[in-house]
Amino acid sequence: MTHNIEGRTRWLALIVLCMGVLMIVLDTTIVNVALPSIAADLGFSETALVWVVNAYMLTFGGFLLLGGRLGDLYGHRKLFLAGITLFTLASLACGLANSQIMLVCARAIQGLGGAVVSAVSLSLIMNLFTEEGERAKAMGVYGFVCAGGGSIGVLLGGLLTNLLSWHWIFLVNLPIGIAVYAMCIALLPAGRGHAHGERLDVAGAASVTASLMLAVYAIVNGNEAGWLSAQTLGLIVVALALLGAFLAIEARVVHPLMPLKLLALRNVATANAIGVLWAAAMFAWFFISALYLQRVLGYAPLHVGLAFLPANLIMGFFSLGLSARVVMRFGIRRPLAAGLFLASLGLLLFARAPVDGHFVTDVLPGMVLLGIGAGVAFNPLLLAAMSDVDPSDSGLASGIVNTSFMMGGALGLAVLASLAAAQSASTGAPRADTPAALTSGYHVAFLVGAIFAALAATIGGAWLRPASQAASAQQRSDGTLKQSMEQSP
Repeated sequence: MTHNIEGRTRWLALIVLCMGVLMIVLDTTIVNVALPSIAADLGFSETALVWVVNAYMLTFGGFLLLGGRLGDLYGHRKLFLAGITLFTLASLACGLANSQIMLVCARAIQGLGGAVVSAVSLSLIMNLFTEEGERAKAMGVYGFVCAGGGSIGVLLGGLLTNLLSWHWIFLVNLPIGIAVYAMCIALLPAGRGHAHGERLDVAGAASVTASLMLAVYAIVNGNEAGWLSAQTLGLIVVALALLGAFLAIEARVVHPLMPLKLLALRNVATANAIGVLWAAAMFAWFFISALYLQRVLGYAPLHVGLAFLPANLIMGFFSLGLSARVVMRFGIRRPLAAGLFLASLGLLLFARAPVDGHFVTDVLPGMVLLGIGAGVAFNPLLLAAMSDVDPSDSGLASGIVNTSFMMGGALGLAVLASLAAAQSASTGAPRADTPAALTSGYHVAFLVGAIFAALAATIGGAWLRPASQAASAQQRSDGTLKQSMEQSP
């Protein structure tokens, strides 16, 4: 059992786990900076180039739930090491790719490895740190890696692409992956899965994985195919049908992939609803503001990464230092609501950024508020999503919250990008790609993102319960269920 590790070794293990997670988080954004170089080198068309990103998102989103449950059944450490191995080998294949097919296939395998690592890493951390204060500090570190890693990826991608070549954005993962694997072997003892005696729910796994993959495919291709096209609507209908079949299977099978009782836990359900909205708002900030800096203000990729540095530093200060103290002092509800409200204000500031904006007056204030908001909110959100879950279901709960972030981010980005494009096209300008037209579209996207963050803050403030109350309610519920089973004939 990993939580038997004591003292300094636990914190070393946390650093190693976060290094593995950082590799995955970086990979979602580091590629974006290098896309023009990849297209020029391998001859990608504009349409085909999106599959360098979409192939990764498809398998990553599709296998999060399954990866989390496999960790519960067969051991979180074992699955984490398998995921790191798969991701590192796929990174090598990406770095050596000399054809479009090889790169896209390797990216899909990368997504599979990334899904497994993301799904079980949070549960490993929860089991390493069982004391409330230390767990809050550990989750602050994990939250900073997840929230700040994306903008670090832009900076690193710009550096590697400019100084070396696009191949190195993938090859840089090799020494990191090897080091993470070796240190995990040394620091984390081998252990059996928590869910002893259970079998994998094959029908449930197949139905939910297919549902998620179809939903991701529909979302990432929605702008190109058309949101009301037969392809998009058909895929969404089939994905929903498969999701319904999955829920029906889970209600009847003896050993379900996802026990439906998890959805009845108030904090788990609320945290995942917040996660969808918050991810949509974060994607609005990160991707749309990067486009504003590049296409309107004329920043180079490296300068875009540097522009995000203040937000990263502030986020790190709060996540790594103050967030745990705030949670211990005020619980999870008030810091979550306050952080998301500050993030909403930051997005509102971006919604008024002008065509001839300046960094200090028009970019930095929003970055500061978003850095503070993310630094304060991410830790209590993760604690809310995981704190009321039994250890035997921790991998699954980790997979669920990661799926919420991924689906919320993908859907939010697709919707917000569509709104921005529609607004830019309707400005009456001769071309929709002029700075004025683009800025008008970005304003709409930032405004809707601010609404998402404000709605998430409202839901968190109104519905989340303190962890102790939620745990007590769960214990009473379990006791009632046990008593009724004992009294049944």
